[in-house]
Amino acid sequence: MNAAPNPVDPSLPSGAPGISAAADRARAELHEEIERVRLGVEEMLAEQGQPISADVERELASIREETRLYVKKRVRKTEKKLERTVEKIDDRTRKLEARIDQVEADRQAAEYRIHSDTERMLDGLLQEVRAIADLLTRQH
Repeated sequence: MNAAPNPVDPSLPSGAPGISAAADRARAELHEEIERVRLGVEEMLAEQGQPISADVERELASIREETRLYVKKRVRKTEKKLERTVEKIDDRTRKLEARIDQVEADRQAAEYRIHSDTERMLDGLLQEVRAIADLLTRQH
């Protein structure tokens, strides 16, 4: 999954842009485009020899404000969605780490059991060999 990096995560490489930086860049580009269109409309009206009416200016200002609010809302929504995704990944990572720790603990316990059982088995064999040796030495 390719997700945008978490701006709060200090483990990010220094060259990786954060969400806020990307959002600011997108916001700036959108505002530049809106301003370019507004200037184009003003130039077109000026070429036609008509002054820009207050209604057109209000409409352009209204469009600019609506766009700003829309972008702000979408960026906020995207950031929240990303935060939820990062939280899910963090939760899954914690569960996997706990599982790995449990597997490691189980492995160590199994090694200890194997060592203990082998030691008990060898002690039993040694006792049997001594018992056999004692029998053999008594017979001679």
